[in-house]
Amino acid sequence: MAVSVWRETLVDWRKSLEELKSFVAPAFRRIEQRRTAGAFIDGLLSGAERKTGWMLSEEAGFDKPYRIQSLLGRSSWSADALCDLVRKYAVDILGDPEGVLVVDETGFLKKGEHSVGVARQYSGTAGRVENCQIGVFAAYASRWGHALIDRQLYLPKAWAEDPDRRAKAHVPQEVGFATKPQMARAMVSRLLDEGVPCAFVLADAVYGSDSGFRRMLEQRGQSYVLAVKSTHTLRLVEDDHLIQTDPATLTGELGPEAWRPLAAGEGAKGPRLYEWARLPIGKQTKDGFIKWVLARRSRHDRASIAYYFAYAPANTTLAELAAAAGLRWTIEECFLRAKDDLGLDHCEARSWHGWHRHMSLVMATAAFLAKLSADQRRNAFGKVNKTSPATGRSA
Repeated sequence: MAVSVWRETLVDWRKSLEELKSFVAPAFRRIEQRRTAGAFIDGLLSGAERKTGWMLSEEAGFDKPYRIQSLLGRSSWSADALCDLVRKYAVDILGDPEGVLVVDETGFLKKGEHSVGVARQYSGTAGRVENCQIGVFAAYASRWGHALIDRQLYLPKAWAEDPDRRAKAHVPQEVGFATKPQMARAMVSRLLDEGVPCAFVLADAVYGSDSGFRRMLEQRGQSYVLAVKSTHTLRLVEDDHLIQTDPATLTGELGPEAWRPLAAGEGAKGPRLYEWARLPIGKQTKDGFIKWVLARRSRHDRASIAYYFAYAPANTTLAELAAAAGLRWTIEECFLRAKDDLGLDHCEARSWHGWHRHMSLVMATAAFLAKLSADQRRNAFGKVNKTSPATGRSA
């Protein structure tokens, strides 16, 4: 057996790349736009240190950055139409009944004040208040891999209520101020309406703490595992009395027998091992769903506990909830790869449509890479287990 066979290097990536370009071509109105978009994607995949207009133009062999800059700015095409095609491409590759939707935000550090949505605001990426833009994204993850499938720029209230700044940045009239959880609520609702196969919706405490987001999912009968703060207020009725408590207090009363050692999936150094426990809150719904407080405790520091609200059918096991909670890292990996390798945070466009065009083109390129990985996984899963190739050495 050749090394190239068992190492899965016999991948016709050039053919797959041309298939991606053909798949997203309908988003562009003119053949010149399609060619420039193809050159843009090629540039994102290149070794260029910065994915700027000048560098992408150099990679494409253009004399000047006009074509690349025009693609993001002056030309006429829909970033949302491209994003829809990217989502279909990604879900066709990764779609699985046991897949999950993950929502999170990421920051883009900026200088100046003219780029759309830029403001002094907290960036989880930087871990502090910075001059930045914030984008809310959705990722899809399954056994085949993961990829970003939707995005929208957060528009701070100061921007949303400033007609001059909106006009200069070409912010659409229908876009008003919305909190990040409100944006996520609309985004996830739209994705579920489209029929994206989803076993769980996952998000951090910014979204898990929003009752409107949780209520929307519950009304749809959609399972979720959403992080919450230890001090999140819970009001429960017991024996006709209203009790106010929080996740930390509830789980603090659990005995040692309530905690189970379970892996939260694979990490860079092997399985991520924790202890898990859950407590039902409220009554079972008519549809057979139950809400739990879910807790994840470090094996080495028992005071280090993360908390979640989980909502799922009553027969859902603790192991299933733990596995779902552990998949929230997939969107972080999407951000890391897209920024480090594809220039997600190298956007030079200042306009609303320029930002969304750049993000959608990067997402298309990332989806292509996800397809290569998914194809390899399918090949590996489909093969009968074999012994390792003989080394030719005697025992």
